[in-house]
Amino acid sequence: YFNSVPCMASYSFFFSFFLLSLFLLVMSCLAQIKLGTRLVAGDNQAWVSANQTFAFGFTPFNSKDQFKLAIWYAQLPGDRVIVWSANRTYLPPVSFSLTRLIRNSPVGKDATLELDTSGNLVLIDQTKVVWASNTSDEGVGTAAMSESGNLVLYNSTLHPVWQSFSHPLDTLLPGQALSVSLELTSSKLPSHGGYYTLKLLQQATSLSLGLTYNSPDSYNDSPEFYSNYSYWSGPEVSNVTGNVTALLDDNGNFGIVYGSSSEGIVYVHKNDVGNGGSSTGNKPISSSALRRLTIEANGNLRLYRWDNDVNGSQQWVPEWAAVSNPCDIAGTCGNGICNLDATKTNATCTCLPGTSQVPPGIQCSENSLVTANCDPSHGNSTSQYKITTVLQTNYYYSDLAVIANYSDISTSSRCGDACLSDCECAASVYGLQEETTYCWILSSLKFGGFQDPGSTLFVKVGKNYSSPTDTSRSRKSPKESRSTRNKVLVLPIVLCMSVLIGLLCFLLYYSFYRRRSIVKAIKGALTVSGAPLNFKYRDLQSATTNFTQLLGTGGFGSVFKGTLADGTLVAVKKLERFLPHGEKEFITEVNTIGSMHHMNLVRLCGFCSEGSHRLLEMTQGTPIHVVDKRLLGVLDEDQLVRAMQVAFWCIQDEVWMRPSMGEVVMMLDGSVEINPPPMPPTVLELVEEGLEHVYKAMKREYTHSHPAASHISYSYSIATHPSSQATCSYSTMSPR
Repeated sequence: YFNSVPCMASYSFFFSFFLLSLFLLVMSCLAQIKLGTRLVAGDNQAWVSANQTFAFGFTPFNSKDQFKLAIWYAQLPGDRVIVWSANRTYLPPVSFSLTRLIRNSPVGKDATLELDTSGNLVLIDQTKVVWASNTSDEGVGTAAMSESGNLVLYNSTLHPVWQSFSHPLDTLLPGQALSVSLELTSSKLPSHGGYYTLKLLQQATSLSLGLTYNSPDSYNDSPEFYSNYSYWSGPEVSNVTGNVTALLDDNGNFGIVYGSSSEGIVYVHKNDVGNGGSSTGNKPISSSALRRLTIEANGNLRLYRWDNDVNGSQQWVPEWAAVSNPCDIAGTCGNGICNLDATKTNATCTCLPGTSQVPPGIQCSENSLVTANCDPSHGNSTSQYKITTVLQTNYYYSDLAVIANYSDISTSSRCGDACLSDCECAASVYGLQEETTYCWILSSLKFGGFQDPGSTLFVKVGKNYSSPTDTSRSRKSPKESRSTRNKVLVLPIVLCMSVLIGLLCFLLYYSFYRRRSIVKAIKGALTVSGAPLNFKYRDLQSATTNFTQLLGTGGFGSVFKGTLADGTLVAVKKLERFLPHGEKEFITEVNTIGSMHHMNLVRLCGFCSEGSHRLLEMTQGTPIHVVDKRLLGVLDEDQLVRAMQVAFWCIQDEVWMRPSMGEVVMMLDGSVEINPPPMPPTVLELVEEGLEHVYKAMKREYTHSHPAASHISYSYSIATHPSSQATCSYSTMSPR
């Protein structure tokens, strides 16, 4: 975290600083400001250093008619970066209330700054003295804006009488020393009213640099109202003598210089320094690069370097920051609770139970003061207050806020009870540290809370308080709260799952029922009470020895002799044509003969109805396969494809998709283009049923039994439901 260097190295550091200061002192004489020199706010004039790096004068503030007296970088592009401002300078403690009044008060365009004949640098606005260097009668003979950014008032021997480096604000420049009596103060007050400081914190035998959050009531100079909390500290320096100062050098090294001759140094941050500079990537960084150390409005201390080439642009580049986690900074959310977002780099704020967020900003305003009406003789009874629990939360607190610490409390709930029974308690924190439990009883909540999985915060609120969010919960019924939360989460999940399961079951049932209905309709299966058995075509092929023993012919077919597997002698009538009226005749015969019983009539013991498979400071792209081979390929394939496409459109399951008779005629004669038809679900299911073998067997049997019918080369028909739009028929004849 820090490094100590030998005496010789630290002496070299100080000696370089001394030579630099001497050089800057001499150079400043070249840009002297004489007594009686004046600047007017609205004239856009400034006193500029000899190297043109820094300027001192009036800079616009919020509007064109308001100005601040400040020092800024003179030649950098973009908004002016202010390193010092007179309007924010602290006055002596006797005038503390005035300091608070003018910290951020701008002046008008007619305001003047004058180095008067008495040697006093005075800022006057509307005849009133707003700020002064208080150097009258101290022999000031000249002033200068130095190249290091230091505004200096010199006496006749060029000894500094007053300098801006001795009155720092929020920025420390290279060569500017921060002594024990000085501090950096955040320039912009956060919306919750607190502010931050960087200063040397003195202990009994040591001291170190520390960042401190000062709560809003710190503006009151009464000791009993002053409260602050140090949330970051640098390395400690112990048992030192002589001057102790914090110093930033030109190379970006920041540390504590100590000793009678400033021969010792402890680095808070040490840059990767080579011969006269450092580097980033392959680009060297000159030791003369502009740098500044600033305590920001968010409470972080950050070292910046000006880079002239950042992806083609010029900007300030951060080289180092004291704090990486924003929730490690006290007061980030005022007295509220700081939470990290998903990126672990940005903070979100939640107000404490009993407080609410007040726009703009993140300030949380208390709804009630639970210790205002405290009566030590009687205490505040539980009938007036209750405890709310904020899980996995710790809190920043100062020693002055601690009422008691109980290490013998074994459960977190008892820590909440201890606060409830204490009149002066505003909150308590329970946790585990080094395997030892602690319960801190706190009189105030000022510095903010933060996430901590091992801690629980108990906040005292009024009896009638009800939490608007889930951030806090009543300590009296944690089981009820958890149970309610579980119900809220579980019930919707159970209901949604039940609905989804029910919907899935319905879809499965509907799909299965519809599939069975379609298969039954396609196969023309009859399921009538007392009806004959439904034989498979393959079984009848086997029973008739592939339809070889012809007994005779009848309407729409021939009769063959056959024997069933159980030895029963049967006569099988086979339909030869598959026209719609043939199918109807077949169903009529089955119903009629099946219902007739006579000693002189043959009893109908069964039937078979399986569809054709011919459609298979088209889907395979081989329509020719459906054509009778006896045509020897003599046909117009375009006409064949057109007829098949029309046929597929006519047998779509959805009625609205089927073409009208007029559209069929135009499609067949080529008047309109035919879009590729989708495969009907019914046909897909027939393919899945494996009916191709039925078509092939029927084709072979038909060819074998009727050689004289070769003049009929191809026949195709479609019959739709009586309510459908079209009935299509197409035939192709051989050249004979």
